[in-house]
Amino acid sequence: MNRVAERVDVPHTLRVIVLQPVLEVHAPDGFALWPVDGTRPYAFLPLSGGLAPAEVGTAVMSIADCNTVEPEDGGRPPRPVDPLEGFLHGLLTMDDLFASGGLRITDTATGVTLLPGCCNGLDERRDWREVLDGDGWASFGHDPSPLAERDGDTVRLTVDAQDESSPVIEVPLGDLRRLLADAERDLDDFIRLAAGWVALHLPDHASPVISALGRALGLPVPTGPSAP
Repeated sequence: MNRVAERVDVPHTLRVIVLQPVLEVHAPDGFALWPVDGTRPYAFLPLSGGLAPAEVGTAVMSIADCNTVEPEDGGRPPRPVDPLEGFLHGLLTMDDLFASGGLRITDTATGVTLLPGCCNGLDERRDWREVLDGDGWASFGHDPSPLAERDGDTVRLTVDAQDESSPVIEVPLGDLRRLLADAERDLDDFIRLAAGWVALHLPDHASPVISALGRALGLPVPTGPSAP
């Protein structure tokens, strides 16, 4: 399992700030199309190149499930009857794909954690560029409503901007920039790992599935898949 306490390569600053790209995991009840890890329904799964095969399967299942939308009249082709084809239908036919999640930031010294809010997607991590180099602030979903604000050389992270007593995390601007770059490398490693997993478990759909996963995560498609 990819828990923070077990990782020796988790990116951190001298203040022990941990930043990870995380995917919201859907409940796998009754899911039998490929092996999944059923130990953490409705939790956040950190994405990296160190996931076990069942965790990769859980990530692929969750992203596909995020995009299970019934075709509208006159739009996409009807959903196939075949269980596998039907489950992958939205992932493979929708133009705008979504992967629920975002960035999780923890100050391990205080235990304060900023989590992505509802309706936030992993592709929205691009909004952090506005915090670093743009208007200086960005929000990331609701219930809770996390907020990042630049103040000089520091970024103030409010866990829930709707709560006046919300805990905050303060991170030096340069440290946050490095942590965000490390998170991108984690996602690049994950998509290469996922490409190997897809080639093994979904060989008849490998190319379109990995392309769709890359689009959902806002990543380029890898050219050299890694074996899980």
